[in-house]
Amino acid sequence: MGDPASIGPEIAVKALSQKMIYERCKPLIVGNASVIEKALAMLNFKSRINCIQVMSQARFEYGVLDVFDLQGGDLSSLEYGKVSAIAGDAAFEAIRKVIDLAVNNHIDATVTGPINKESINIAGHHFAGHTEIYAHYTNTEKYAMLLVDDDLRVIHVSTHVSLRQACDLVKKERIIDVILLLNAACQRFGIKNPVIGVAGLNPHAGDGGLFGDEEELEIIPAIKEAKSLGFNIEGPVPPDTLFSKAKGGMYDGCVAMYHDQGHIPFKLQGFDWDAKNNQMKNVRGVNITLGLPIIRCSVDHGTAFEIAGKGLASPDAMLQAIKYAIQLSTNNVQSS
Repeated sequence: MGDPASIGPEIAVKALSQKMIYERCKPLIVGNASVIEKALAMLNFKSRINCIQVMSQARFEYGVLDVFDLQGGDLSSLEYGKVSAIAGDAAFEAIRKVIDLAVNNHIDATVTGPINKESINIAGHHFAGHTEIYAHYTNTEKYAMLLVDDDLRVIHVSTHVSLRQACDLVKKERIIDVILLLNAACQRFGIKNPVIGVAGLNPHAGDGGLFGDEEELEIIPAIKEAKSLGFNIEGPVPPDTLFSKAKGGMYDGCVAMYHDQGHIPFKLQGFDWDAKNNQMKNVRGVNITLGLPIIRCSVDHGTAFEIAGKGLASPDAMLQAIKYAIQLSTNNVQSS
């Protein structure tokens, strides 16, 4: 459900109001039934809630929202759009429960709504985000964030760290790891021999060492080793041209060296701002955590506290995330 004070419950309810989702999978919401009831009332939706505690109680019937009800905490005082420990704890427990269900093979894939990192942390759960929570509770050491929107696919060498720390994390071994993860993901999407473009860290990809030596010391050796393993790699490509080339079809996937290097061009493509109404008109893009033993897809937008509880949130990214989760879980079955 994501953060209960966010647009998370709203976009979950909106997504599951579409019959086509039930024609392709058996969906349920993990979270607090009272939060989902509040979202239904706010939207004036007529769906009924079926509270469950074990999977056998789920009905998977269009018009009935199966909610794995966590029942923990008093959320009656919860306000939309507000940072709070109550909301953070509820969001965290929903994440932990959905991971548990997936690890124990009760469900085939997980899709997460947006969370507020401040709320999570003031509730006493000290994680930088979803990715780190999933890695911790699945005992995963090598993982990475992949952003997907149509043919644009961007993986990150580092994510939720300071920019100064991100520069220090540009290491040959890590770059090779994310190349391997990206190549495998592209193949799961049906691309047999992916062409991968690797960004430089510095302006002009270092320009032969004039603007930094990370390319010469770490990035180029990683690319050379990946090529020796048979991967179709190009780079380091100057970061200011890599993503426009990828958008034009030159690359099947891109390796970004840090969070904003990959997120800014990605969201420039997928997010449309409506200046007249002072809100986002469309928000597309899916965040997939690679390297986990379970499937985790997510919306690639935030909690949008400014419109939470107003019924204005677009479910586009949630629908995309569900579709990718279905695709990845189907591929798992076919390859097992």
